Amino acid sequence: MNAALQMADAERPVLLANQVEKTYPNGTQALQRLKLEIGRGEFVSLLGPSGCGKSTLLKMFAGLEQPSAGQVRWWGKGAIEQSAGERRLAMVFQEATLMPWAKVADNARLPLDLAGMPKSQSEPRVQAALQLVGLGQFGGVYPRELSGGMQMRASIARALATEPNLLLMDEPFGALDEFTRNRLDSDLRRLWAERDLTVVFVTHSIYEAVYLSSRVVVMGARPGRVLADVAIDGPAERDEAFRTSAGFIRQCAHLSALLAEANGEGEH
Repeated sequence: MNAALQMADAERPVLLANQVEKTYPNGTQALQRLKLEIGRGEFVSLLGPSGCGKSTLLKMFAGLEQPSAGQVRWWGKGAIEQSAGERRLAMVFQEATLMPWAKVADNARLPLDLAGMPKSQSEPRVQAALQLVGLGQFGGVYPRELSGGMQMRASIARALATEPNLLLMDEPFGALDEFTRNRLDSDLRRLWAERDLTVVFVTHSIYEAVYLSSRVVVMGARPGRVLADVAIDGPAERDEAFRTSAGFIRQCAHLSALLAEANGEGEH
């Protein structure tokens, strides 16, 4: 990326949702006049109750859903296709969605194969991605031979193999046990810093949101809209000590109160 493009990217948001609404054919209104701006290098979590439109908004950012009204922009552009080239996004879903008949390395290579990249070029990228997520020795095994946490690592490796600078994640660790989830949260923070990523992360967990994020966007129950946009105060490198610190507990309590007040009950 040349210097002029780098400067332009630094000055404009990576993602912009302007007065976005989404109403489905059955009349369900998922989003209402939602405004949100996400800058380069931020780690932003979308936090809110089930059905508040978090995943719908994330799919709009991925280009998988279209707004009924309003506008979504990528790096100042009105369509994902116009933002191609140096700017790349990848998405990690709630389930690992691995092909059971393909080995882990082949699963991680899938988006590169679909893009027509020769194996001589894709192989180093796949191996580097597997190393980043701690699966460097597991490229030759099948998904059924991996634990749930390792399968999710493989899914993240598949996203990283495309060398994205924008990573969208739809509650990827929600089905995992707490120990595995905490470990993957720490690994994700490391990858975010090392790769200079911009991350948008959907979660139901206040604790996960505070641990991971530079900002937490609190969304209200359907129709989804932004109720609060909270900057998180925490060290650049976060560990178990941060999870038990007074600052962490205070910020979790603040977000919990925001959710309870906005939704009329303590559901989060």
